[in-house]
Amino acid sequence: MAADTVFGKIVSGEIPVELLAETDRVIAFPDMNPQAPVHILVIPKSTAYDTVVELAAAEPDTLAEMVAVAQQLAAEHANGEFRLIFNSGATVGQTVFHVHAHVLAGNLEERSLVGS
Repeated sequence: MAADTVFGKIVSGEIPVELLAETDRVIAFPDMNPQAPVHILVIPKSTAYDTVVELAAAEPDTLAEMVAVAQQLAAEHANGEFRLIFNSGATVGQTVFHVHAHVLAGNLEERSLVGS
């Protein structure tokens, strides 16, 4: 269950992070293991969903809000250009099972994009 993950603990306030954006349904913060010059995570406050597919089926408005927050952050930190990645499943690199989006920008060729 996503509530038991590191992101669930961030949502509950158990683990402090530098919030870059917050809405009623979404928070965003820097990735602790950046894979690009700009690497921000956008997560829903809901801990009910492990993957983006689950979130899209149950709360499409929250998914749309995550994308809007990603765009806003890219405008602030990367001239509006960004890559948005959702990993869905362990075999493709998801390591935290609380749906989350990776907002990546900068020279992406310099770093690997594997993990979490």
